[in-house]
Amino acid sequence: MQNVINALRVLEEVAARQPIGVGELARELGLPKSTVQRSLRTLNEAGWIRPAGGEVTRWQVTSKALQIARTTELGLRDAAMPVMEELRQRTGETIHLMVPEGDAVVLIERLETDKPLRIVLPLGIRLPLHASANGKAVLAHLRRPAGTLLGYTGTTITDPDALRAELDGVLARGYADNRGEWRSDIAAVAAAVLGPDGPVASLSVSTPASRMPEPLRAEYGKLVTQAARTLTESLG
Repeated sequence: MQNVINALRVLEEVAARQPIGVGELARELGLPKSTVQRSLRTLNEAGWIRPAGGEVTRWQVTSKALQIARTTELGLRDAAMPVMEELRQRTGETIHLMVPEGDAVVLIERLETDKPLRIVLPLGIRLPLHASANGKAVLAHLRRPAGTLLGYTGTTITDPDALRAELDGVLARGYADNRGEWRSDIAAVAAAVLGPDGPVASLSVSTPASRMPEPLRAEYGKLVTQAARTLTESLG
């Protein structure tokens, strides 16, 4: 059983940090190199990972692993769409569904506002965990470091202690917000969709910054928290 657990941990780490070598994997996981090497060999033989090339062998996931992720993603989208539509109807704003992937969240679905002034993010865009509402909603439940805290605007949180305090606030009120921290023209509130082992996605209400004054921020925060809870329950 421990061998299976080790292999799954190695697969998760490869997916999060690919391409990655055995030495770095061993350090990140706190496992002996020999244990990691056995797991890599097993995963490679089973078709889940492959060498990324180069003089030093580094590993990345194969299309087999990605296909499983896509199948899971489709199920998440199907469950999320009615919840997202209701949230859009109640707010009149753009709704985003994002999933965690390594040090970012990735946009996999959106429902746009009917209002002429809108900010459109392309599907597949990656947003930093520490500088987006969706990212902070996820990061608060991961309870792990966010990596390098790059500054994107004047309001980006780049101090680790300030970020920890911010994440404590997210857990206390149930939702995260973004005050122009990734792009100064975007405001958002987001809440995590939780699975048995932590956050599997996040839902957000996203608007131009001028369209989210404080009273609406709090109102939208409550609505997105309710929506994320409903989606969590529907996923079982």
